[in-house]
Amino acid sequence: MRASKAVAVVTGAGRGLGAATARELGRRGYHVIVNYRSNAGTAQAVVDDIQADGGTATRIAADVCAEAEVTALVEAVMAEHGRIDVLVCNANTVSPTFVPLASLAWADFIGKVTGELAGAFFITKSVLTAMRQGGRIVYVSSTAADYVGSGRMSHGTAKSALTTFSRHVAAEAAPLGIAVNTVSPGAVMTEASAERISGDRLKQVTDNSILGRVMQPDDVAAVIGLLTDQGMRSVTGAVLRVDAGFGVLVGGPSS
Repeated sequence: MRASKAVAVVTGAGRGLGAATARELGRRGYHVIVNYRSNAGTAQAVVDDIQADGGTATRIAADVCAEAEVTALVEAVMAEHGRIDVLVCNANTVSPTFVPLASLAWADFIGKVTGELAGAFFITKSVLTAMRQGGRIVYVSSTAADYVGSGRMSHGTAKSALTTFSRHVAAEAAPLGIAVNTVSPGAVMTEASAERISGDRLKQVTDNSILGRVMQPDDVAAVIGLLTDQGMRSVTGAVLRVDAGFGVLVGGPSS
């Protein structure tokens, strides 16, 4: 084991929001563990980006829904670095099925809910035993937890469950000096979401944005980075909506 600077683990960091978050934390001086499940090439590209920007990073493969793989990941990080200071639970473990209840199969519904929670449960449980006082955990949820309709049932239920899980973790982690918060993004343009954010939906999001455009992964990653600042130590158990004002502009849940 070698002495090291602060270490941040970002799950599902090979692309999209996870990749942007990994790069943001690299710029903030963390050694970033770029977790990925199967695509080593995209994960290595993120590592290369961080290193090109003057930071340090390592890619580690692990399916965060598999307890044994998560245990191996955390053990590897601790053996190499001796510390974990930040955990960002971002991995999109199961893609949701966007259909109304009448067409929604139980397997698809419960699969999304189970996958969402498994992706947070095992890594959280393992990291809490290793994380030092002053650590940070950030869960990436979604404003889909606040809206109904448009076939969002499985996705919204899963994200609601994740947000509730995060608040329970915050209560248990607080006596350990660990702050736990949730970031709930609205529509973010990524490879995975591009097909759904198009046409009328693209116009609606653009017209109801303080940015005058759809959010990009870097917009949300910057907020996640802020939650790791020392100045945010007194904030825990919070759910921070990052939707560029969409909720207030359409008169939604945050209005």
